[in-house]
Amino acid sequence: MKLADISEIELDDDLFRPNSLRFTKLHGNGNDFILVDEMNREQVVESEKRKFAIALCHRHFGIGADGVLFLTNSSRANLGMRLIQPDGSEAEMCGNGIRCLAKYAWDTGYVGEFFDVETLAGIIPVQVRDRDGSFWAKVNMGVPMFDRSSIPACGQGVLISEDVEGCKVSAVNTGVPHAVVFVEDMDFDIMKTAPFIRHNSLFPEGANVNFVKAGPHLEIRTFERGVEGETLSCGTGSVAAASVARRLGLVDDEVMVQTKGGPLLISFEEGKAFMEGPAVTVCSGEFSEEYLWNLFMEV
Repeated sequence: MKLADISEIELDDDLFRPNSLRFTKLHGNGNDFILVDEMNREQVVESEKRKFAIALCHRHFGIGADGVLFLTNSSRANLGMRLIQPDGSEAEMCGNGIRCLAKYAWDTGYVGEFFDVETLAGIIPVQVRDRDGSFWAKVNMGVPMFDRSSIPACGQGVLISEDVEGCKVSAVNTGVPHAVVFVEDMDFDIMKTAPFIRHNSLFPEGANVNFVKAGPHLEIRTFERGVEGETLSCGTGSVAAASVARRLGLVDDEVMVQTKGGPLLISFEEGKAFMEGPAVTVCSGEFSEEYLWNLFMEV
């Protein structure tokens, strides 16, 4: 069959056409995502979403990203968000991802200044605005959950400064489970330590791992489950770091968290955590028929 004939093929009752799938690439402080708009029509059938995300996130054989965002309709909120990670798993929430989704929805005209997004972690209120010519979003991340059953982590009570894999580990759920380790020096090989904490039996669903240096602001490095490596920024991780630091009395109700990809402002109001930061559109495009044919069709 010739490549030109692919456009005549329809899969699964027209749910997916190999020659009509567009994407937008965005990043929040270097945490990058490929967004597929499914507000009006499912573009990738459910059974293929995992394969699609694994292929596209590859930095050499795909576009390269820390995850694929699917923007969907929601019966409970203005928008719906799903995030499929590079290993094919689906994350409950993503702080940088939700800002990228908000940027696309704002630019497209789907939303106004205030709106809600439905995620697997619940309904997330978002406020967006133009800040000196740049897009800025403030996300209500909810109440950080320290009890072990909510993280989840084995045992009873809270998990603060417990010995895990030779480190003093605290844990909190800020939409997804996070382990937080305070360090004096940020210059180290994260791959020698983080995977062992991420996979420790203490965390039945695994955990993202954050190494944090306290000071006038917090410096952070994050190893993300699903990515299985270090990312330039993690929104939920920054909230986790600030939440644990606040609980330990190291910071007040507002703190700047410096990620490798840039700063995020984390604040607390009546127990709820708020994350503020930018999002940038990198490019938009359309997948080639050849790429989609090789990905989805058996030849």
